[in-house]
Amino acid sequence: MNNGSPKIAIIGAGAAGMFAAALLGDADMDVTVFERNSNDGRKLAITGKGRCNLTNNCTPEEYLENVPTNPRFMRGAINRFTPQDTMDFFESAGVPLKTERGNRVFPESDSAYDIVDALKKRMGRQPIRERVESIYGENGRITGLSAGGRKYDFDIVLLCTGGKSYPKTGSTGDGYKFAASLGHNIVEPEPSLVPLVCDKKICAPMQGLSLRNVELTLLEIGGKRVFSEFGELLFTHFGMSGPLVLSASAHMKRGKKYRFEIDLKPALDRETIDKRVQSDFRKYINKDFANSLSDLLPKSMIPVAVAVSGITGSKKVNAVTKEERRRFVDLLKAFPIEIYGFRPIDEAIITSGGVDVSQIDPKTMESRLVKGLYFAGEVIDVDCYTGGFNLQTAFSTAYSAARAIINKLGVRS
Repeated sequence: MNNGSPKIAIIGAGAAGMFAAALLGDADMDVTVFERNSNDGRKLAITGKGRCNLTNNCTPEEYLENVPTNPRFMRGAINRFTPQDTMDFFESAGVPLKTERGNRVFPESDSAYDIVDALKKRMGRQPIRERVESIYGENGRITGLSAGGRKYDFDIVLLCTGGKSYPKTGSTGDGYKFAASLGHNIVEPEPSLVPLVCDKKICAPMQGLSLRNVELTLLEIGGKRVFSEFGELLFTHFGMSGPLVLSASAHMKRGKKYRFEIDLKPALDRETIDKRVQSDFRKYINKDFANSLSDLLPKSMIPVAVAVSGITGSKKVNAVTKEERRRFVDLLKAFPIEIYGFRPIDEAIITSGGVDVSQIDPKTMESRLVKGLYFAGEVIDVDCYTGGFNLQTAFSTAYSAARAIINKLGVRS
């Protein structure tokens, strides 16, 4: 460490903070990391159900297509540090990787702790285990911070505090408070990539049912189609979850009303499904309607589908009219579910909202209002779909900030 160099503080030892600390340490910077938790990377350790979907094996352009909020802001950052760069970094750090469905990248071990440990080793320093209370600025420039009742002088502060999702991991929105205290606008944080509260009469009876290879469409009531994608979803006691639902939630805005339509047979057109239903009806010609659907639908879905169809379950198959059958076919292609709202923000994978990107230089991640203040990761108003894109945002913004700090101080690693 060069003790004569300007002093740099990184607040938060998550993905962005540890990665930035590693890059700055490699450049012989005088870096101090502050982390309120007893362990580093707590949120990172639980991502991907403990497997850590650390990036997506895609091009920068494909990444940008998966950024619904402020993709233009990320264009430079993702090209400076690409998904391939992320994969190269971790493989060179001794973590073999693999690419799975949807180009999702995981450690071969399926253990998020391998990613956390690799970052901790590269970071090469123990954080100060104190919660930062405030950041100070004077004459439009960072001067220091207070933590644990002590004041510290710093020339540069990099905010990597995360958003407000998973507050038990330390993401309690402190970064928003610090940024606001220095004059930054904060786009109201909302849950994103979050389960949704839906019509319980429909969803609760199907609790635990996972539907694969379906198409989920999100529609604004009285308006347009907002989102549509193929994949997997899950019914719960409160409504719906699973990859498709989490991605759909990223498109929803508070104050607007939405509903889902599920295409249960996306590979088949209505005519083909109608022929399939007629075939099943011939097979079960003496059965009740409710007992004729076992070849077509999952067991727990049958009573719900019968109720939604409006066809009496005890009605004999041979008495179902052509019009009723066609309405049932329409139901299989567009099964409707009303959405009532988001689950709490502490159940969200990420937070939508954060520091207004118009007040951040996209080339350097430095504040346009306060010199020496930088941002990286979820504290910025950028959010992505599921698939490793959000962690890639953390790495790319941290890289841009670290390189800018290194170049600013005239040091080349």
